[in-house]
Amino acid sequence: MIVLGVILLVIGFVTGIGVLWSIGIALILIGLILWIAGSVGHAVGGRNHYW
Repeated sequence: MIVLGVILLVIGFVTGIGVLWSIGIALILIGLILWIAGSVGHAVGGRNHYW
């Protein structure tokens, strides 16, 4: 999810499409939150860890 967010950020920056930029930022933030929650030990989506 983080990688997809970075890809969308780059595409949005190069093409000048603001929607891709916004979606990219949202995906990066959600991915980071899930990653932190999984590494702390909380079950994310029924799993004890999140890649």
